[in-house]
Amino acid sequence: MGINKCKLYDRAFQKAMYVGLAMMKWREPELITGAGCLKNVAQKLIDLGLKRPLIVTDGFLHSIKIYAPLTDEMDRLGIPYSIYGEAVPNPTVHNIADAYKIFVNDSCDCLIAVGGGSSMDCAKGCGAQAANPHRTLAQMKGLLKVRRNIPTLFAVPTTAGTGSEVTVTAVISNPEERDKYLMNDLHLIPHYAVLDPTLTYNLPKPVTSTTGLDTLTHAVEAYIGSANTKRTKENALAAVKLVFENLYKAYEDGHNEEARLNMQNASYRAGLAFTRAYVGTVHSLAHALGGFYGVPHGLANSILLPVVLRAYGKTAQKKLAQLADLIGIQGASVEEKANKFIDAIEELNRKMEIPTKIEGKWAIKEEDLPALAKHAFDETNPLYPVPKIFSEKELIDIYRLVMA
Repeated sequence: MGINKCKLYDRAFQKAMYVGLAMMKWREPELITGAGCLKNVAQKLIDLGLKRPLIVTDGFLHSIKIYAPLTDEMDRLGIPYSIYGEAVPNPTVHNIADAYKIFVNDSCDCLIAVGGGSSMDCAKGCGAQAANPHRTLAQMKGLLKVRRNIPTLFAVPTTAGTGSEVTVTAVISNPEERDKYLMNDLHLIPHYAVLDPTLTYNLPKPVTSTTGLDTLTHAVEAYIGSANTKRTKENALAAVKLVFENLYKAYEDGHNEEARLNMQNASYRAGLAFTRAYVGTVHSLAHALGGFYGVPHGLANSILLPVVLRAYGKTAQKKLAQLADLIGIQGASVEEKANKFIDAIEELNRKMEIPTKIEGKWAIKEEDLPALAKHAFDETNPLYPVPKIFSEKELIDIYRLVMA
């Protein structure tokens, strides 16, 4: 299919999706928020009549028992619980099978995901399996294939970036088949989001910076796309403002409770925006880099965001100028304000020592460029309602701009 026919098909698909999704019932997680609020989940379990949660987390967080405030409170209240502590990024079908085995054998009735996207994806996959015990995860990949209510899911982010505490998506991998796929279903949206800033106090500075830029990328890509509703616009704008007002403060002072909580709220609001309005080319380019070289997702987004926004040119300038207005950037024209907004992102990156190139062990190889571009093109189209549909050649040109 030629690029022009592809564009016509993609835009028609996106319009149909926009109309179809508007007719569906979207759930927003109930918020539990504030310093030290993690322990309050124990009483919430009692209030809901839930008997035994499965806590899902990754190996490092399990080793430091980051969930201890909650388990200590559950011990005090006499609530039994089980723990699966081996989630990995892009959790495998084996991770989920192991977690599900504990869920069934210990007669668990709800899930508490503690960590980043890996823990939450693993818990979502476990929930989908619990809701559909006679189907495989592969049979639920794609759009709206879960179809059943999952057990009550509490999502407890320990970074301020992924937005997984509010999204419809879980990323699953199958190492034997070298397959990585998405499950996208409204039933995967967590029922509760627990925003406890104390869980993010000890994040290394590079994690704070790049996960924060991941939040900004979610919000900006959602806002400049063409699938917005009034609610997604409100959430995207709120997230952008919160990031510019709080990210550098959280970066400079990891124990700044107000800035940390505001960044968690930014991640939550950005998640609400992009799970409905989608992301865009920045994410598809970053996902390809993650798949090929293991580039951390937040780092890839941080580097690519200003580059892709400039590549969009006039197609995104009006909305970028609106974001400039939001954060107090002055300019004599729409184009000038849009460019100054991109400059502000680059300046934020510079202050937090985020590089401008993908380098070192993650360096992009010339021979991989066609495959990288194809991967990104196929992910973007037709699903993402981006301002401009880039050809694979144009995507290669963007990759060249961030090559070391």
